[in-house]
Amino acid sequence: MKVDAMPTTWNSLLPGKFIVFDGPDGSGKSTQLRRLAQVARDARVETVEVREPGGTSIGEKIREVLLDPANGEMVTRCEMLLYMASRAQLVEERILPALARGAFVLADRFISSTLAYQGSAGGIAVRDVMAVGDIAIGGRWPDLVVIFDVDWATARSRMSRALDRMEQKDAEYHRRVREGYLDQARANPERYLVVDSTVDAERVFEAVSTGMHERLARRS
Repeated sequence: MKVDAMPTTWNSLLPGKFIVFDGPDGSGKSTQLRRLAQVARDARVETVEVREPGGTSIGEKIREVLLDPANGEMVTRCEMLLYMASRAQLVEERILPALARGAFVLADRFISSTLAYQGSAGGIAVRDVMAVGDIAIGGRWPDLVVIFDVDWATARSRMSRALDRMEQKDAEYHRRVREGYLDQARANPERYLVVDSTVDAERVFEAVSTGMHERLARRS
């Protein structure tokens, strides 16, 4: 399948959809997000890219606090609430208006990240994360979450820059993060697509595109 050359199909599947790309640090999700966004724009689909934490003026200030290695004393519950605060602003300011006008919204991380990092790895109960999350997003959950699955050793080898506060956590923490993502996908297979991101970028994108077409076409 030549996934970049399907404008008619993308035109019918993407408008008004909210898709999240998520996964462990170093999974390559941001690279794949940029490629899909370009494919969507080439197909003349209005595309809004957002990232978490951040994506708004307020959210970017929260991001600085969350990722600053100097804030090592921050407790997990504080982390969770700050991520949710940034998310609430993002949803209200950018995501909901874009969806209301029929745009395609593509997010780099969302509640799936909080469930994996502060939930599965950090020890906060899933029900607590979900309860706060439902308030933060006003009930507007993603149409599909794509998880880029990678082990920590592979992910870490891809990072040449200085690590932020979350990336500096130990290997066991990141193992729990990965398992948290996979647990989410197992619990809700219709809303999650898991892609092996240890292979080359072209094969990853082919898997993403094929999987997205299959999932979204079933609901159209």
